[in-house]
Amino acid sequence: MEYNVTVNTGKYSGTNNYVYITLVGEKGESDKTLLKKHYASLKTGQSGEYKVYSGIPLGRVYLVRLETVKWKVPHLYNKWFCSYVQVTPPGRETIQTFPCYHWLVGDDKVEICDGTAKRLCDTILRQEQDHRKAQLEERQKTFRWQAWAQGIPKCIDAEHELPLDVCFDGQKEFDFDESLLSASVKLGLEEVIMCPESWEDLKSFERIFSALPESPNAVYTKKHWQEDWFFGYQFLNGVNPRMIQNCSKLPSNFAVQGNMMKDSLPPKTTLDKELKAGNIYLVDYAILDGIPPNVIEGMQQYIAAPLCLLYEHPDNGLIPIAIQLGQKPTKDTPIFLPNDPPMAWLLAKIWVRHAEFQIFEVLSHLLRTHLTAEVFCVATLRQLPAVHPIYKLLIPHMKYTLDINCRARTHLISSDGIFKKVVSTGGEGLLMLVQGEYKVLTYRSLQPLCDFKDRGVSKLNKYFYRDHSLKLWSAIENYVSRIVSLYYRCDSEVEEDAELQAWIKDVVEEGFANASNFGLPNKLQNKQELITLLSVIIFTSSAQHAAINNGQFDFCAWVPNTPCTMRQPPPTDKDSVTMEFIMSTLPNISQSCLEIAITYVLGRFPPHTMPLGQYMEQYFTEPSAKKEIDRFCDDLQDIEAEIIKQKEYLYLCPSRIENSIAI
Repeated sequence: MEYNVTVNTGKYSGTNNYVYITLVGEKGESDKTLLKKHYASLKTGQSGEYKVYSGIPLGRVYLVRLETVKWKVPHLYNKWFCSYVQVTPPGRETIQTFPCYHWLVGDDKVEICDGTAKRLCDTILRQEQDHRKAQLEERQKTFRWQAWAQGIPKCIDAEHELPLDVCFDGQKEFDFDESLLSASVKLGLEEVIMCPESWEDLKSFERIFSALPESPNAVYTKKHWQEDWFFGYQFLNGVNPRMIQNCSKLPSNFAVQGNMMKDSLPPKTTLDKELKAGNIYLVDYAILDGIPPNVIEGMQQYIAAPLCLLYEHPDNGLIPIAIQLGQKPTKDTPIFLPNDPPMAWLLAKIWVRHAEFQIFEVLSHLLRTHLTAEVFCVATLRQLPAVHPIYKLLIPHMKYTLDINCRARTHLISSDGIFKKVVSTGGEGLLMLVQGEYKVLTYRSLQPLCDFKDRGVSKLNKYFYRDHSLKLWSAIENYVSRIVSLYYRCDSEVEEDAELQAWIKDVVEEGFANASNFGLPNKLQNKQELITLLSVIIFTSSAQHAAINNGQFDFCAWVPNTPCTMRQPPPTDKDSVTMEFIMSTLPNISQSCLEIAITYVLGRFPPHTMPLGQYMEQYFTEPSAKKEIDRFCDDLQDIEAEIIKQKEYLYLCPSRIENSIAI
């Protein structure tokens, strides 16, 4: 019996090792067939056609076994990445596809199942069930939970090197491995990056800004950063648009009096009236209160926990009307107002923007996207076999997440990492900040519909982050719902899926252990619960990460707009604030350069990325599932056209959203 076989080698891969293939069917196995000899390598990105023979009819081929044997002479091509294998049985035109997407190194072996998505109850042969079980047992040995620190989500145990299957490929590795120093050289900052002196005045920041790659949004930020309307606009559509909430009653620790506001409000209205009308908003950084500030090169840095009151003015948009730079009002914590001396009001706003840097980098970015996504990634690899439909749905949205997070723990947020060198919450403060937020983190807050409702922001005008998020959430949820419905006809099929239930139990009881307020049950009881959870995972790993990550450089390249650290304590006397004091407070020259380099490296959209909904790896092979992927892409194209037409907030254009957290 002659079987036609196609074997595809992935990009950035090729081997001189011996490669063997065996087809495993219901009635037996084919001959073990050598696909190649050394020098006749399976070339990168190429497909090879082969004949595989069997002495008996195999019946349905359910498994392909690939084996590599290392060539005796040392060489560079010792690793091989197989994308997929296709098998055409004798006398048939039907092609079976076996997705692989696996590295084989040296003397190695992998067994891959037919690409048809199957739940455990769908597997007919005992051998298939055994294969699923063996695959999960092996994965659970490879992907182990670890507590990197107490009081935060668990992560991958990466004491040894990560498996190649979850690491950056060659091109991604090359692109990412620019150190901050080389990024500084690329940005033209190498001459000043080691300078510890203060800037002379605000205009002197031009020395580094003018050397940066052109960014129209960064130029716009530089031009308008001191204006109250732009300060307010950034809470809606800036780098951290998730903090603002409606305020119907002033917090008891915010020492604002109604008569303070009359110059900021239109005639014939009062603060009480505007509170009742729903036009007053609050941004409260209480989470920063008590966080120990960093010490950088022997110099004490400072942190404040501001409260910022904003008013949606009928003509001027969202504007700040009062700022308090501490959570405990005393005679040394004045209320800063727009009609204060200009330098005092400017510095108060800078302190709020400094708080924004800490929150968006450490909480909105690190905790609420990177670390949260990692939990789902580890549980998926541990509990769902490659043939499971939910594995196939999720895995493209987890690509490179483990690798980028391990790099972050090693180079960015470690005790001697970049954040320790330049960010006011670096070191001990960073961990305490994450631990504080983890105590109050909720699954509900990861759902856009619930988040916007709970914050009372449905009436806010020009809140493009909200509008675009809801469109993307709808497209993602509809896509997920259609895929889930292909494989689960009713609620009981979700409830009875043992692998799926093991997955959610691993997520809740291991990944989010001790998250007392998270609120995600450890059992899935119906299809809608599953659909919502899968939508949260995909949205968090794609759209939400893009919203927080992709604008970093635009809003931080002009350092005074979002400073990474502050070198003087908050002012206690409005009249004593001078430009000299502001410059001694803002990051020095070296810190400014590092901030720019960090936000450039982290916030840029790297080459060779896959936009949302475009999948390089074809995990689903059924026409019905492929049709739903195409439909999802069509929905995203419609959203793209709407956003481009609007022109104002482009971070959530689907073409600018990566499928997974990979930067």
